[in-house]
Amino acid sequence: MVDCGNGVAGNIAPKLFEQLGANVTKLFCLIDGSFPNHHPDPSKLHNLEDIIKEVKDTGADMGFAFDGDGDRLGLIDNKGNVIWADRQMILYSRDILSRNPGAKIVFDVKCSSLLPKDILEHGGEAIMSRTGHSFIKAKLKETGAALGGEMSGHIFFKERWYGFDDALYTGARLLEIMSRTDKTCEQVFADLPDSINTPEINIHFDEQGQQFDAMDKLAQNVDFPNADITTIDGVRVDYPNGWGLVRPSNTTPCLVLRFEADNQQTLEEIQTKFRTWLENNDISTKDF
Repeated sequence: MVDCGNGVAGNIAPKLFEQLGANVTKLFCLIDGSFPNHHPDPSKLHNLEDIIKEVKDTGADMGFAFDGDGDRLGLIDNKGNVIWADRQMILYSRDILSRNPGAKIVFDVKCSSLLPKDILEHGGEAIMSRTGHSFIKAKLKETGAALGGEMSGHIFFKERWYGFDDALYTGARLLEIMSRTDKTCEQVFADLPDSINTPEINIHFDEQGQQFDAMDKLAQNVDFPNADITTIDGVRVDYPNGWGLVRPSNTTPCLVLRFEADNQQTLEEIQTKFRTWLENNDISTKDF
């Protein structure tokens, strides 16, 4: 199942995957810049509702959702579960490391802590980067990494490819991996480590630039005892059993938050600490 969201991938993606041997069912593949069905952003769950339903209803083996210009991939398994990009990265990393021991792999600050841990366990070197496809691309060039990726769905293969974000190629690499197993997509990802986590949470401001002012204020008042603090892009607070992040969006007037933990109680505890921190710095938490 391919959902191009009426973006430019609609002219190419179905043909490509058919030529690779897939039986493709098309959803919203007619190019229409008014995006009449849903906004083509596979990082937002509400934009995936149509393809989730179609995968379930048709019994498709998996679903690919593309953004408007075809450089970000959303993945739905055969049970209708969303496989976010950081979990996809675990699979791609293992595949690359099986051929390239010691390879460097770049990921952004919004990615699961399970990703760098899995990279290290499989003999690779994990490198955290600022969020933003230009920053990931620059870090790949700087480090010579074989793979890079971020939560938004930008995936950059340097091994056997050119190191830029190309969702059609990412889909082809996933199909290659799946062709070597008898397991379903759901079973393949069920075998990978998972956690309790949130999607991106946005706190909106009225004007562009206000998110940077808010982040500057927060950065001057960081107080999370017994946590590891990372400040390469906003503030990420890591505990042994979970983490939270707040960073300013580069493109829209909002702060972006994400949380992950080993269990629901810890997740809620970390979120509560962040709410208190934000409110103490006069930032509304009504959006989460």
